[in-house]
Amino acid sequence: MEQDTVLGPICMYYMAIGLKAWISRLKPYLRWLILGGTCFFLATTLRQHWQDVWAMQITARGWACLTLALGVTLLAHIWAGWVWSWMLWEFNQPQRGTWGIYTYLTTNIAKYLPGNIWHFYGRVRAVQSLGVPIGIAIVSVVMEPLLMAAAALILALLIIQQQWPWYLFGLGALLIGIHPRLLNPLLHRLGRAKAAVTHAPEAPEQVAQSNLRRYPWKPLLGEIGFVMLRGLGFIMAIAALGPVQVNQLLLLLSSFSLAWLLGLIIPGAPGGLGVFEATAVALLQSQLSPSLILGGVAWYRLISILAEAGGAGLVWLDNQGSGTLAHPMPALPPQANPSTAALSPSRDSME
Repeated sequence: MEQDTVLGPICMYYMAIGLKAWISRLKPYLRWLILGGTCFFLATTLRQHWQDVWAMQITARGWACLTLALGVTLLAHIWAGWVWSWMLWEFNQPQRGTWGIYTYLTTNIAKYLPGNIWHFYGRVRAVQSLGVPIGIAIVSVVMEPLLMAAAALILALLIIQQQWPWYLFGLGALLIGIHPRLLNPLLHRLGRAKAAVTHAPEAPEQVAQSNLRRYPWKPLLGEIGFVMLRGLGFIMAIAALGPVQVNQLLLLLSSFSLAWLLGLIIPGAPGGLGVFEATAVALLQSQLSPSLILGGVAWYRLISILAEAGGAGLVWLDNQGSGTLAHPMPALPPQANPSTAALSPSRDSME
């Protein structure tokens, strides 16, 4: 009996190691399986309706809608960069909104690189370069997709009729996961891990100032605005190819939110490529003509890439000129009250 008591945990430990190794070996195949499945679904749908898609013509009104969709999508990314700077304020690390926009637009195009993490890596490095602790740099960047996912779920729940308790449970888990009582211990563990590596522990006052002092309601509302702007761009892309009724706007916005959410969280699809399109077609094919949906998602993908590339191009042009967007905000003086500063941002931070 005593021998079994000793061998049991050992066997479970090695089984866990073996399972982890097995999952890591399956990850590359899972990525290709997801990509292959979405491409097969899109190819099958396109094969059945390619003649209707080919016959669609874009009028002058349609080109105007596509131009507006491009502008709104670019505005959404600019807004997302500004909202991201709010997250640093929540951690008592104030930065100008223009610096957040600059960094966001510069790094966002990297999400199409293999791995789908390089835009996050670039933002973490940019925040670290300002002297922000590594824990806050990582958590502030990770919070962005979490808040985006919560915002998309909130909008998607407007039309979900089946299995809505599961979506509601996922939303609740996300909203609880970003509570200060859960995030602050994580920040402290990251700080201790860095101290163990560098042998330079953080001062107690620095640890206290790095806490998330309130629930991030403001960034969450900002991300809801971001998803709504992206959804508006999608609606304009659909409207460029065919009529959209007023009573269809909520359906299109919520369907877009769910499709965009799945493209965000499903691994193996850089920038949600393929996953978003397949989900949007599956959700809307019973409400709109398949040719309209296929044409709309194709144009919207092109618009999204052009908007992200255009945002990076605007930053490049600014660098060739004055480079004013890249200037970070000076650190708060030691005598400043970080909690007061975080709760009451100065006017410069909203530039």
